[in-house]
Order: sequence, then structure tokens, then C-alpha cells
Amino acid sequence: MAGAEEELERRSKFLKSLIQKKKAIEQQEQHEHIINNNIRVRGCDMPLPLQNRAFRCARDLLDSMPPKKLDSKRLALTLKKEFDTSYGPAWHCIVGTSFGSYVTHSLGGFLYFSIDKVYILLFKTAVEPLDHSELPQLS
Repeated sequence: MAGAEEELERRSKFLKSLIQKKKAIEQQEQHEHIINNNIRVRGCDMPLPLQNRAFRCARDLLDSMPPKKLDSKRLALTLKKEFDTSYGPAWHCIVGTSFGSYVTHSLGGFLYFSIDKVYILLFKTAVEPLDHSELPQLS
């Protein structure tokens, strides 16, 4: 029995080292992606894969727009729909070159970043079903 426990411990350590190496590679790729695409994270409470998706989506859309012709509404709508479809409702997106905000977000659902001189705030809020019994009855 002791031999089996030792083998299990050895395999566990090996798997843990593989996971750590994979995370290190992902973080290095994330860092290179951010530098190469002029992305700057300003505030974040979001897993790396979701961040990368937001960066990629925003960069692709910005690259498809004519130079110096930012369509902030289109960018905000595209990011919102992309995240609503992929990660469920209710995502919100604010895009511009100058804005203020103060928002409440769901855990793991907040990203504020810039690409070039465009600032993007993407966040998720909780959606609760409406209790119709609390609504006033219309006569």
C-alpha cells in the first residue's frame, strides 16, 4: 500500500508541475500579446481567458475601422453581445476616449483596459428574475 501512495504522490507532483508550467507559458503569452497590441490593463477582476477574448475582439474590431474614425457604439455593442453570448447575461460595455464611471460588478466580471487611446470598460452584473407578485396590479 505504501508503494501505491508513493506513486500517487509522485504523479500528483508531476501533474502539479505541468499545470504550473502551463500557467507560466500562458502568462508569458498574455504579456507578449499585451505589449504587441498596445494594450494596457487599467483595472481587472477577470480570468485570463476572458481578458484575452476581450482584447482580441476589441483589437480586431478597431483594426477593421477606418483610421481615426472610432465607432465607440459599435465596439461596445460587439463586445457586449460577444460576452452575453459566450458567458451569459448581463454584460455591459462602455467605450470612449474620456469617460467616468462607478459600477458594481459580479465577481470575476470586470475589465477596464485601453488599446491605443481608446478606453474600454467591460463588466457583468447579476441578473435576478423579476418577482411579479411584488409589482402593483393595474386596474
